[in-house]
Amino acid sequence: MSLGTSLDMKNDNLEEQFVEIYDELADAIFRHCFFRISDRDKARDMMQDTFMKTWQYLAKGGEIENMKAFLYRTANNLLIDEYRRKKTDSLDNMQENGFDVVGDKEDSIINLAEAKNAIAAMKELDDKSREVITMRFVDDLGPQEIATITGESENVISVRLHRGLKKLKEIIER
Repeated sequence: MSLGTSLDMKNDNLEEQFVEIYDELADAIFRHCFFRISDRDKARDMMQDTFMKTWQYLAKGGEIENMKAFLYRTANNLLIDEYRRKKTDSLDNMQENGFDVVGDKEDSIINLAEAKNAIAAMKELDDKSREVITMRFVDDLGPQEIATITGESENVISVRLHRGLKKLKEIIER
């Protein structure tokens, strides 16, 4: 099944189709949430809530044109709600939850320092820039997919990525 297409609501296999989509996207939605909130349990809950809300929407007869975009948009709405209640993120918390720097010890120290700088610098970006950079480089989504998810034009996303990366580079070089 193509994730960019809608589910066939008339099909008796709606549940099977949904399970197939869950199998394909659950890990990606989890990573997206985890990178943004750095709490494994909350990220898992948010991923599950994303799929539950989507299933409830479908069960009420809602139609979804682009499943992948709908799921990411739902996850982003849950993240926004979480940000309203959330404390600051930290690299230490990410490492406690399973993110390990790999390689030899010298490379690990360098990577750790670079990662701390990048995460600290990301916090200085505006929310929209941070969101598109995360979607592009953590979630590995293309500008067209990000545009679909956010409801903005691909050109706006490309410009925001370019400006956000330029600002991030300036912050890191300080």
